[in-house]
Amino acid sequence: MTKILLVDDEPLLLESLEIILSLSGDYTVTGKAGNGVEALELLTKEVPDLMLVDLNMPGMGGIELIPKVHTEYPDIKIIVLTTFYDENSISHAIAGGACGYILKDSGKDAILSAISQALNGQSVLDLKVMQKLNSMLAIGTTEKAPSEANKGASNGAFEKEKTVDLSDYGMTDREKEICRLISEGCTNSQIASILYISEGTVKNYVSTIYDKLGEHDRTKVVLMLQKCKF
Repeated sequence: MTKILLVDDEPLLLESLEIILSLSGDYTVTGKAGNGVEALELLTKEVPDLMLVDLNMPGMGGIELIPKVHTEYPDIKIIVLTTFYDENSISHAIAGGACGYILKDSGKDAILSAISQALNGQSVLDLKVMQKLNSMLAIGTTEKAPSEANKGASNGAFEKEKTVDLSDYGMTDREKEICRLISEGCTNSQIASILYISEGTVKNYVSTIYDKLGEHDRTKVVLMLQKCKF
């Protein structure tokens, strides 16, 4: 059974998460910590497969905890479960080693789906988080774009550098459609619902897409696909 450590300073949320995970039948909660210091202490006693970590906690918060855990226990999957999705929180959490970033208002099914995907080696981002990342990328692209005075010949080169042609990767029309949905932050289950196909079929498509792109980290794939025209 998959072992999970919960880290949050809200006792009621910890209890709710433990009940949700226990009822699923696939997970067992190895411990509950109110901050990063308590979490590190629990890790010396038992190492879980995955951690759900809040960011804003007294003492040591998630931003400081995540890189410590990622460095000392690289096999542990870390999912941020928080109410905050500002640029600073997202960038520091992902850079620190979190493989997932979901919001507390996502709901039970989204949380369980995120855990399942993370354990299968996938990166998981909440739709709102993905939209924030898109905004960050758009700002970065704008800052790097040539000025009006320097457009013309240089603009074509810029567009060529920033645009990925999926046909070059041998993508089928269906795979391109799924790529578009992935780039918009949709999870496998959401893609299945939108396209009226099974989640298993979506997983097969996603695996093929990863192989063709030569990248198997979902966050990096999403960032690659942000440069595509659909």
